[in-house]
Amino acid sequence: MKKTSLLLSFILFLFLSVSVCPARQKELRVAAAADLQFAMPELARQFEKQSGVTIVASYGSSGNFFAQIQNGAPFDLFFSADIEFPRKLEAAGLCEPQSLIEYARGKIVLWSPKGSQLDPARNGWKSLLDSRVRKIAIANPAHAPYGRAAVAALQKAGLYDHLRSKLVFGENISQAAQFVQSGDAQIGIVALSLVLSPAMEGGQSWEIPADFYSPLAQGAVILKSSGEKAHARAFLDFVRSSKGREILARYGFQTSGNN
Repeated sequence: MKKTSLLLSFILFLFLSVSVCPARQKELRVAAAADLQFAMPELARQFEKQSGVTIVASYGSSGNFFAQIQNGAPFDLFFSADIEFPRKLEAAGLCEPQSLIEYARGKIVLWSPKGSQLDPARNGWKSLLDSRVRKIAIANPAHAPYGRAAVAALQKAGLYDHLRSKLVFGENISQAAQFVQSGDAQIGIVALSLVLSPAMEGGQSWEIPADFYSPLAQGAVILKSSGEKAHARAFLDFVRSSKGREILARYGFQTSGNN
């Protein structure tokens, strides 16, 4: 009888323990291009308010995430600064069918930090030829779409060969901006979405004309391995909603057209 009583008490304890533990909140693991470093948290906050689903984002270069996902990295969604990376994953059968969207187009700017005597807003390309410019920061063109756009723009402007020795490469566009902020570079070609963030207020910028580089079409896709496909689709729907587009536009993304 005593053993039976102890067993019943233990079962009751387990039942109560399970009952009082709150249900774990749903999470979506997002691999996000570095240009979304400031826009994505706002998208995530608004989505969580209406859905109760938490967005856990990791930021980096799109090319690096592409390689990681090919090797089985455990993400639910991939937001790339170059839509070609999600298209390649789709072709390889690593994405949920018909989930690929173009959510925005990015823009690049010449930017110098607060307190700099350089004035790209007034001088445009001439700013790069200033004798005070020793280093120019861009994202690594080997795996960062913004880096490739920067190189293309410099080439079209006829400046690449002259300035090539001054280029310093950030692992992604966010790190390239940090090089300029820290003084490791005097000026940089960075994402407009970063320049418009509170963290980079006070600097001088000049938007590089769109005809100097190929469109930075950005794509998002649900990964085949995701265990939260319904929530992932809901988040993509939110990003494409008027509220999502409003947030992206506030950070300089072009959202009209193919959304």
